[in-house]
Amino acid sequence: MTGETFRPSKAMILAAGLGKRMRPITATTPKPLIEVNGQALIDHGFDRLAEAGVKSCVVNVHYLADLVEVHVLRRRDMEILVSDEREELLDTGGGIKRALPLLGDEPFFQLNSDTAYWIEGVKPNLEHMIDAWDASRMDALLLVAETVKAIGYGGRGDFQMAKDGALSRRDERGVTPFAYAGAALLNPKLFDDAPEGPFSMNRLFDKAIEQGRLFGVQMEGVWLHIGTPEAIADAEYAVR
Repeated sequence: MTGETFRPSKAMILAAGLGKRMRPITATTPKPLIEVNGQALIDHGFDRLAEAGVKSCVVNVHYLADLVEVHVLRRRDMEILVSDEREELLDTGGGIKRALPLLGDEPFFQLNSDTAYWIEGVKPNLEHMIDAWDASRMDALLLVAETVKAIGYGGRGDFQMAKDGALSRRDERGVTPFAYAGAALLNPKLFDDAPEGPFSMNRLFDKAIEQGRLFGVQMEGVWLHIGTPEAIADAEYAVR
């Protein structure tokens, strides 16, 4: 890390998805508003961002958009801006690209409302990310969790991580120790030359890997992956 530590003042929470794997709950409740430990998933994310000093947060909406919008605009600890995707769901990359005019030119936090949920360790994980951020080397810094310690995660991992934190993809048939935990620090430059319309952030992560500019920070604490209705009880038990 060189010079003064950069602390993001802006963030985006992705909250537009359909939540298909959480049916039947998501038939009437959008996934970001599903309660875990007495609080909507998206509010756990807002709390983490507020603790890290974020002053302004963009939330994108599509599925059951009115419910999400009414809920998030109740926050009083930061400015909430809504990015409207009611007409067309833009996927993770397209959704963030649409919101860039609201996010400005500086690096910003980005959380997935459904997967960025964890029990903190000694030091908050967003602080670990702030400490590790180095704009001269990175276009994106991802919070990654050890899959063996995660609650509710059944996948094969997403990334290999080198000693310096550089990330590379898991081989198609392989297994890796780290999964993306749904929290990132992103430089808006990452979106230069990004396509129009819907696209996945994985496209930009792969571009950053090619350029040696995708890095990771290992999560401290326990990642709670809320992917199915059954996972809610597991997460609540883990917190208790």
